This record gives sequence, structure tokens and C-alpha cells, in this order.
Amino acid sequence: MKILILGGYGVFGGRLAQLLRDDPALTLLIAGRDADKAAAFCLGLGGQARVEPLQLDRQDVAKALALHRPDLVVDASGPFQGYADPYLVPKAAIAAGIPYLDLADGADFVEGIGALDADAKAAGVFVLAGVSSFPVLTHAVLTEMRRQIDPVEVTGGIAPSPYAGVGRNVLRAVLGYAGAPVRLWRAGKPATGIGLGDSLIATVAVPGKVPLRPLRFSLVDVPDLRVLPPAHPGLASLWMGAAPQPRLLHRLLTLVALARARFGMPSLAPLAGIAHWLLNLYPMGEHRGGMFLAAKGTRNGQPATLSWHLLAEGDDGPLIPSMAVALLIGKMQAGLPPHPGARPGIGALSLADYAVAFKGRRIQTGWRGDPVAEPYPQVLGPVFQDLPPLLQKLHRPGARSVWRGRADVTRNRNPLAGLVAALFRFPKAGLDLPVEVTFTTDPQGRETWTRRFAARRMWSRQEAGRGRDEGLILESFGPFRFGLALDWDESRLRLVPRLWRLGPVPLPRWLMPQGPAWEEEIEGRFHFHVEISLPLIGQVVRYQGWLMPT
Repeated sequence: MKILILGGYGVFGGRLAQLLRDDPALTLLIAGRDADKAAAFCLGLGGQARVEPLQLDRQDVAKALALHRPDLVVDASGPFQGYADPYLVPKAAIAAGIPYLDLADGADFVEGIGALDADAKAAGVFVLAGVSSFPVLTHAVLTEMRRQIDPVEVTGGIAPSPYAGVGRNVLRAVLGYAGAPVRLWRAGKPATGIGLGDSLIATVAVPGKVPLRPLRFSLVDVPDLRVLPPAHPGLASLWMGAAPQPRLLHRLLTLVALARARFGMPSLAPLAGIAHWLLNLYPMGEHRGGMFLAAKGTRNGQPATLSWHLLAEGDDGPLIPSMAVALLIGKMQAGLPPHPGARPGIGALSLADYAVAFKGRRIQTGWRGDPVAEPYPQVLGPVFQDLPPLLQKLHRPGARSVWRGRADVTRNRNPLAGLVAALFRFPKAGLDLPVEVTFTTDPQGRETWTRRFAARRMWSRQEAGRGRDEGLILESFGPFRFGLALDWDESRLRLVPRLWRLGPVPLPRWLMPQGPAWEEEIEGRFHFHVEISLPLIGQVVRYQGWLMPT
């Protein structure tokens, strides 16, 4: 199978080639306007597929198709919003009788591809536009959602890793509609929002995994806003956003977009060059990204909520937009190509298809349903049922429960460490100390943990985070409040510090107490391990032991 990839050494085309490179049955024509870049990319790609560089301007695509006769054309170049004849390539593919796919993010382009439907059917080829995360993956998620609830209002967003890299053409397209009216659906009717100006705060939080930090998502003009509502009857409102990094630049772009909308300023597209430079100048933060889709609707006539979350670690996340094309190529090889015609790519893949692509990569997904009162079942969602029985029992204490056991405690003799330990009433050092923990729950679902190590008592209160703290357990020691992520690794439930505050005031993360902490069940006992360290001071306390319910 020979595949012509336009923009083959670019951001999305290059990652598609990376996904396909280990298939010896493929020949990849890596096409672009710069012959040297195409050749250098082919030289460094590796893998078992045959790769050939090809210097090609899209204006000459018809000649290239006649000369090379590929089995598939993939357009990964863009920007699809800016071409004089946006459908030049799919028209050429239809005329040559060659199937066509693209990764278009332009809402107008994807919505209008149906104008070529009759010609594509007459030629017996498929022409699918927008074959990427937006809208193919979002449609697959929404289709699965409808098996559980009837969605009425849906919001979604994508948060790329700050290290993912953003192409100049993508930025030019985004800045072109920043501050301009973006068509969307509200209350069952077509409406408009402000591109990059309308924003919301959301947290990508896969159950049982460390969530992303709360991010500001700004409205983007993606195909989903046009093609999903007609495909999902009953969907009255749809909003889709993106959370580019760094946050400071994102916030600046939002303010400029709002100023353009308010004062009628010209397009921001000329700023694409400097924005591209700033975004790629010095990436900062965690090398992880994510995506979410949250719905409000009904289940059996009653109000219900449901959300889907995706977390991708390291360099696996940037591959996701190109996975839809790779999956469809796999279906073609298996003799299951899409049926002829020109249309948006929604419906070509299911969530189960994506699960195959995610397998073996550091990509996790999960669902969250209606909120519950108990902190740990709320934060862990369906993953709570995967915990060992004793962990479930301890974290569903009811109105009151008491657990007893033994523990070893070590303390740092540093005077500053001793001061911190005294402030929080951490246990004193000792071996095989008797331990008693009493759990009480108030009507709001907040749990008070009263720990007694020998004669030393320590109190804290735990509750599920809401709003910006969604996906975290909030533990309060007097005026100090700590946000803890719950990471289940199939054997241990790890507690990972993510934030701390003094009252309502956020405290610097670099000063935040750290240290490994986990829970597990060993030989029918609940075991715990907690270490607390501070910058400049070192370890303050470590206590580990076991408990059993009385």
C-alpha cells in the first residue's frame, strides 16, 4: 500500500509517519515544498516501512497523483482555512480515483466537504475530512456516552503538553478567528461565542490517576461545533475549548481576543510568528496532556452527569491527533475501508478502535459519573471498586469506625523539623507503637481522622475537592490545606501532593511538603506508609505500620 502524505515532515504528518513506520507493507511518500526537509525526515524516521521524500507543492498535486499512483492521499498540511480553493486536493484525488483523508481542523472546511459527495460516490472512493481528535474521537466518546445517559449540554477541551510543539500554520488559523464570532450551539439553537475569548476552568482527571492541574480552556473553532449536534439528536448545547501552554501566553491571547471583539481590532493572524516563537521558546511544566468531554443530561428521566477523561504522558499524547488516520489505514489493509462518498470523518471509528491504538502507550482514559458524598469513592470513581476489600472498607467508614494496629515512627532530630512536627502534632519516634485511628463522617460527607500513636494524638479532616480542586482529596490540618491526588497502580494506592494553602491563600509549590505515601493490603491487613519531607529541612517524619477494624 502506497500512501502520499502531504505535509509529511510537519507536526501532524510527521507523527502519522511515526505511527506507520514499523509496517513493512507500507510505502510512505513524504511530501512537502522543501526537498531537503523531506529527505532529512525520511533519513531519520527509521522503521520497516519504505519511505521516499517528495518535493511537492499542493498546486501540483494532480500531476503527482498521476505520476506516483498512491493508494491513499492524506493531507496533513493545512491551514485548511486559508486556501483559495480549499478542496483542490480532494477534488484531484476524486478525479484520479484515489481515496482521501485529511486532518483538517477548519470548521467550514469539514462541514462543507459534503459538496463533493456525489462526485466521490461516482468515482467509487471515500473522502473523509477532519480525521483527527476533533471531531472523530469526540464523536466516538459522545456515541458511547449516549449508551449511559441522554446528553443535553456538552463541554469539552484538549490540553496539549507544553512540549508537544505547535505548528505555525495551526497558530495562524487559531489567531485568525481569535476575537471573532465562532458558531456553536446553545439551548438547541445556532449561536456564537468569542474565539479564544470565551473560557472556562476544568480539570482533566482520569479516575485513579494523578490529574492535570486545573486549566483554563478557551473556545476554539473546531469542526465538532458544526458536525456533532446534527449527528446527536437531543444535544442542545456544545462548547469546545483548548488550553495551550504556557498559561501566561494563553491568558494574554485571551485578553487580546476580547479586546478585538470589543473594539473591532483587525485579525491576530499576523502575530502567529511571534506566538509560535514564544510557545516553543522554553517549554515549562509537566510533560503530559489530556482531554475531556463532560455532559449534563438525563438518565431514565432523571438529571444525570457523565464525563470522559484522557491523560497522556510524555511524547505519546502528541500522537493522538494522527491516530485516527493510522487506524483507518489499518482498516483498509484489513479489507474494511470506509464506504464511498465525501463527508466529515465522524462515525468512521469507535472508542473501541481507539483503545487498540492506546494500548501499550502511556495513555489512560476513564469515566466519571454523578457525584457521591464519600470522598474516596468520589475521587476514585469506578476505580474504587478495584481496591482491595480492606482499603474499600477503611475509606467507606460510615458515621464512625475505629481501626487499631501497630506502627514504627522515625523523626528528624533537626530543630526545624521538630518545630514542624510539633506544629502538626506528628507522632513521636518509636518502634512497634500502638495505633488507633477513629473515622467520623459529618452530614456533608467530610471525614475527620483522629490518629493516636501511643499517647500522641493528631487530627485532620478530609473531603473531596470541588471546582478547581476536582479530582483531589483535600486534607486540612488546622489552617493548612493540602490537595492529594490518588494514584492506583493495581497494588498500592499512592497519595501524591499537588497543592497546599494557608486558609484560602495558595502557597509556593516548590516549598510544598513532599514524600512517598501509599496504602496497600498485605496478608489481610491494611498497611500504610507515610514520609513527609520539606525543602532545606529534609525528612520531618516517617511512619509505617498496619491497621485492622475493631
